Amino acid sequence: MQQRSDLKQWKALIAHENELGDVKIKSLFADDPNRFDKFHVKCENMMLDYSKQLLTDKTMEKLIDLAKACDIEGWRSKMFEGASINATENRAALHTALRTKSDDPIMVDGEDIIPKIRKAQDRMKEFSNKIRKGKKYTHIVNIGVGGSDLSSSMVYEALKHYSDREINLHFVSNIDGTHLSEVLRLIDPEKTLFIISSKTFTTQETMANAYSAKSWLQDKLNRKDVSKHFIAVSQNIELAKEFGVNDNNIFPIWDWVGGRFSLWSSIGLSFCIAIGFDNFKELLNGAYQMDQHFLKSPLEKNIPVLLAMIGVWHRNFLKLPAASLTLYDQYLWQFPAYMQQLEMESNGKSIDREGKAINYETCPTILSGIGTNVQHAYFQMFHQGTETIPCDFIMVAKTHNSIHGHHKKLLSNAIAQSKALMDGSEDNNPHKSFTGNRPSSTIIIDELTPYNLGMLLALYEHKVFVQGIIWNINSFDQCGVELGKVLARQIIDDFGKNVKDIKTDSSTLGLMKYIDNL
Repeated sequence: MQQRSDLKQWKALIAHENELGDVKIKSLFADDPNRFDKFHVKCENMMLDYSKQLLTDKTMEKLIDLAKACDIEGWRSKMFEGASINATENRAALHTALRTKSDDPIMVDGEDIIPKIRKAQDRMKEFSNKIRKGKKYTHIVNIGVGGSDLSSSMVYEALKHYSDREINLHFVSNIDGTHLSEVLRLIDPEKTLFIISSKTFTTQETMANAYSAKSWLQDKLNRKDVSKHFIAVSQNIELAKEFGVNDNNIFPIWDWVGGRFSLWSSIGLSFCIAIGFDNFKELLNGAYQMDQHFLKSPLEKNIPVLLAMIGVWHRNFLKLPAASLTLYDQYLWQFPAYMQQLEMESNGKSIDREGKAINYETCPTILSGIGTNVQHAYFQMFHQGTETIPCDFIMVAKTHNSIHGHHKKLLSNAIAQSKALMDGSEDNNPHKSFTGNRPSSTIIIDELTPYNLGMLLALYEHKVFVQGIIWNINSFDQCGVELGKVLARQIIDDFGKNVKDIKTDSSTLGLMKYIDNL
């Protein structure tokens, strides 16, 4: 199969980029005072403004031509219908089924998965209501890693305004014993419920933390049977039972749900308890609304497609190595880590779907942070550095915490940054000069509600999917993550051995010897 870079639509974009030359974004506004009207799109409670991008009508036409040539619409249908688009693992990628409102069958291996999803959601509703009403457990500790941690902790923090403050959520992910130890210092063993989130129930970090938590609980409660304090979210029922989780305390997850796309499933049980099932359902409803927008809107007005194709324009034709995402709402402080995993674990690949090395760039390095904090950190580089870093600004128009005009100051900073990046500034002192012409997009959501958060998360999931199709890579596996885990297990076994019995490079051996001798 030919490389994407061999497509005539790809080559047309290369030629178009050369034609643009040194055009300035600022001059595009001067040429068209109504540029904003042309380059913004609204979907319910969300608006995307991409008028400050270095592009024209012709650019967008050619980008949409490329999307069509790569069969975005066909691949989109395959994903929603349950085709095995995760080819390396021969799996569907059906996180969208978890939030569908339709009861129309979705078949996987000859079985309709909708009844399974509804049953799991009913169990989540019953269980979360029971915990919230009874208040027997006032501490919930989610033990997981990657998608079984980042997404849940992000949603909990983002929707903390809606949470029951008498229920304290904690998240343990790092295999570093300090992470677990510091959480254990905060909790009451009698009133703590641990949720072990692991599809396989074999993940090294998760299981090390789970067994240590169990041992701690047995010691503190002075009894061996602590099963009432443990819940499992897993596909591996037998290993969960072997650990000591009761049958009725095991919640399902399926192999057609990828880890970093799993917050819509029982993996979200921890934050579902905190915010309540009705709010969890609203999160799903918001995501479903974005799914419908993605499915039904023409590509030219399709927010996930527009964001994705602008990102492809940056990466492959303007040759920009990184991208930024800045959130202007403190509740979204965990969003950066979540987005780094979603983007870079999904699309940080150099092998195409046919197993061949590709000859073009894929995922950029993602820089992300919170509002005015990052303005005092790496934004200096954005304004005056040698690399151009395109930015997405995400703003929340209405705050849950109105204090002495803080929110207006916050939003003013966001708008000012996007304008400063575009306009730049001339000064006789070169140290105070800014070249400008640095592109950005702005997304505004009306208010940070469960529904709107669901829309935002689904937007970026679909953006990542579209870019994976353009780059002809599988966005739903993570083989690169596994290599380090395999080597780590080997190194653990080699610690303490005679150096003559360890066959490895001198650096690895030297590091192990140094640690052993301390």
